[in-house]
Amino acid sequence: MSSILTNNGAMVALQTLKSVNMNLGQTQNAISTGKNVATAKDNSAVWAISKVMESDVKGFKAIKDSLSLGESTVAVARNAAETVTDLLTQMKGKIVAAQEDNVDRTKINADVTALKDQIAAVVGAAQFNGLNLVNGSAGSASILASLDRDNAGNVTASSITVTGQDLSTGGYTANDIFSGSSAGASTNGDTVAIALDNGGGNEQIEIAENGAAFVAGDKVSITVGDETVSYTVTADDAAATTTADIVAVALKAKIDDLGVAGLVVDYDSGTPGTLDFTNGGANDLTVSGQFTNAGSGGLGALSTIDVSTGVGATTALATVETLIDTSIDAAAAFGSVQGRIETQKTFISNLTDSLKSGIGSMVDADMEETSARLQALQVQQQLAVQSLSIANQAPQSILSLFR
Repeated sequence: MSSILTNNGAMVALQTLKSVNMNLGQTQNAISTGKNVATAKDNSAVWAISKVMESDVKGFKAIKDSLSLGESTVAVARNAAETVTDLLTQMKGKIVAAQEDNVDRTKINADVTALKDQIAAVVGAAQFNGLNLVNGSAGSASILASLDRDNAGNVTASSITVTGQDLSTGGYTANDIFSGSSAGASTNGDTVAIALDNGGGNEQIEIAENGAAFVAGDKVSITVGDETVSYTVTADDAAATTTADIVAVALKAKIDDLGVAGLVVDYDSGTPGTLDFTNGGANDLTVSGQFTNAGSGGLGALSTIDVSTGVGATTALATVETLIDTSIDAAAAFGSVQGRIETQKTFISNLTDSLKSGIGSMVDADMEETSARLQALQVQQQLAVQSLSIANQAPQSILSLFR
């Protein structure tokens, strides 16, 4: 049946043309953007996955920068430790020469002193971006190493910890800060230890300037069980008249933050620097304190080396051997960490490339396939237009019926 009101052929041709034009528009968009999935409406699931992966790529780029910074910092520390080892080895040669009786020990001692000064200069200058890992000022440093995403989409950061190696050369000045709590140790690493029985054991630790006054850089550490907190005296603290109180209050706050079950720490304002420990928990506890003088360091014994006498030369030989071992251990520790950072840096670089390839395989357009599709759709468009034109002319044939 022919109708001048309903042209089924034109409707079919029109729908075909619309479909071809829509596909042609998508193909042209893929060619102009280079992506099959450029927006969420193209393929919402693939688009969402690609965006998550793109955010991870951005994060890994920042991690590469962090690793580069950390690698440079550790490299400076390693080079410093290796240089100190070389200088100590040179010093050992001088000390060995001083073992002879028919040498000028005064001149040899002058050379040894010059090497001491050089070692101190190396340790003091071994900083990168303000962080010095060899002068005892840094306990440890964390370097952002990775972002870990689980199957639930949760992301956590992981780090590489670099432990500082103390190669400072200052000597120790006794500061018997725990004399009120112990027998009164007066050597480097002044310590005290107390035992707290479960269910109410009570003891005190007195942090006081019983010997030399606190100076900036002095550090007091308190260990409760397996947890350790510490406080380093600042210049402002040292200038205050209540330095012991400042240290005690700061340590109390840090111990409270540990959340040790049953442990109560009270600050006794009546006695300067005194902390009361009460164990109300079910287990016995051991609490210990340690003091580290600002002038003490891993190479502190360097200041005792003096080869101007025969006795001094003999003693110095054993001392320098210990110091060399210390610097070698420090260099080895930094070398190990630097190797780990380099490995992680390479892994992150390769991982980033893999993620980029994965994103590309999901959203990038195959330009060869897209080009072929474009040509086919252009032909289909021309045919659809021609078909619609023919269909629109069909009702005119009805006029012949009325002639």
